[in-house]
Amino acid sequence: MLHDVLLITDKHKKAAEQIVEQINTMEGQKIVIAIGGESGSGKSELGHEVARLLKGQNTPAKVMHIDNYYKTSPQERNPWRKAHGVENIGYTEYNWDFINRNLEEFCEDAAVAVMPCVDLLTDQEDFITTSFHGLRYMVVEGLYAVKIEADLRVLIDLTYHETKKAQLVRGKETMDEWRLQVLEQEHQVVQSLRPLANLIVTPEFDVEKAKK
Repeated sequence: MLHDVLLITDKHKKAAEQIVEQINTMEGQKIVIAIGGESGSGKSELGHEVARLLKGQNTPAKVMHIDNYYKTSPQERNPWRKAHGVENIGYTEYNWDFINRNLEEFCEDAAVAVMPCVDLLTDQEDFITTSFHGLRYMVVEGLYAVKIEADLRVLIDLTYHETKKAQLVRGKETMDEWRLQVLEQEHQVVQSLRPLANLIVTPEFDVEKAKK
């Protein structure tokens, strides 16, 4: 997302190093890494740091912010959610056709592709023209990122109860009763995707293999 606030700390760097160690053992011409987690858990920071480390190895990675792919615009989202009920909040709100098309274009090494980009200062939905040509890695980060078809799925094991302070610091949304209902519903959906994860980032930002 354009103008997103990233607060990268030593813990994000530590976890990113461990994830990149795992990535470096993987084979394949095109590798997709998914990093998911609840709001405020640090998935954007971790995704950015993983991509930065990969660039440092002379293997640049494209970052896909999956929360850019909502079917509704930022202005429409809360009215839609209130009209349809909190129980309808979840990964079905994403435009999966668009997500999968971009992932296919990445795997096909497309020289020209269009991706959505939400400007957080204006709440406008923009589109960027980019290229996947010659890129080996795609880092997908977002609430429900571990649901995508990925070679490596990473879930950050922090709930919204533990990240309220981080959310207040970032100041993206007012923390009222409705927002808490949204966070609880997102929590339930994210946790339902936990079995898909290959790696778990602990609250201390150590990286462990997921227990199946």
